[in-house]
Amino acid sequence: MNIALIQDRLREYACATSLEEECATKEIVQEVCLAALSRAGFFRKAVFQGGTALRVLYQLPRFSEDLDFILKAPDRKFVMDKFLRKVVEELNDYGFRFEFQDRSRVDENVRKAFLKDDSWASILTFQHLAPRSTRPKKIQIKIEVDTNPPDGSVSEGRILDYPFPFTIVVQDMPSLLAGKSHALLCRPFIKGRDWYDFLWYARKRTQPNLTFLKNALYQTGPWKGLNVDVTSDWYYDSMEKRIEAIDWDEAKRDIRRFLRAIEIPSIDLWNRSFFQQQLTKMRRS
Repeated sequence: MNIALIQDRLREYACATSLEEECATKEIVQEVCLAALSRAGFFRKAVFQGGTALRVLYQLPRFSEDLDFILKAPDRKFVMDKFLRKVVEELNDYGFRFEFQDRSRVDENVRKAFLKDDSWASILTFQHLAPRSTRPKKIQIKIEVDTNPPDGSVSEGRILDYPFPFTIVVQDMPSLLAGKSHALLCRPFIKGRDWYDFLWYARKRTQPNLTFLKNALYQTGPWKGLNVDVTSDWYYDSMEKRIEAIDWDEAKRDIRRFLRAIEIPSIDLWNRSFFQQQLTKMRRS
């Protein structure tokens, strides 16, 4: 492999700031990771989900950080090491110097690992990043795999073509929204990224996979172990209450670094009334 393939991809982003260049590099690395995982047979066991899945498969217009997956069937003995080694081999074929750290614990359902590299700023050419001595030292990608996922997720096969054609398995849109809704309803802290993604779903008039959401709520969060009747009305009423409780200034601070400079003015619209309006449109669709 040749680093020129990465450089050409970076050029396609037409980045306007140094932060955009850093985020774009991370995203390109994510795409190579997906290709390597596919080659290693990972998607025979796992399904792609989360915000990065939206960006890669559905062109969500924000930068993303992590690669999130669920297993197709529960497997508490699942280990990531053999797949991570393949990813590191693939990345380093391009000239990087990646290494991985498996932070998984056997007593936790979600396996966690980090891919790290400190060579990226010296092997690529940038238009906006500062001189090498002040450039970021490391690029880091977090990978999470839920080894005991809730029942009810629906997935589909898709083909990607960068850095070469390969197949992956990804959740369908209603299941992706259900997973995001579980985070919105249950996460104990505010992530503006979650709410940005919610707006994207609302514009698409996507409706959540309520079976998957119910099983996720039963498994973790304030409704854990409760037999909640997750109907459409329950969902929209619960989302309305959640919107009322959000500190929107904090949400705006979180999302800012994940947006291109041209998009940042749009978050000035973010407040309780704006999100309630979007929720109402979604509910009526």
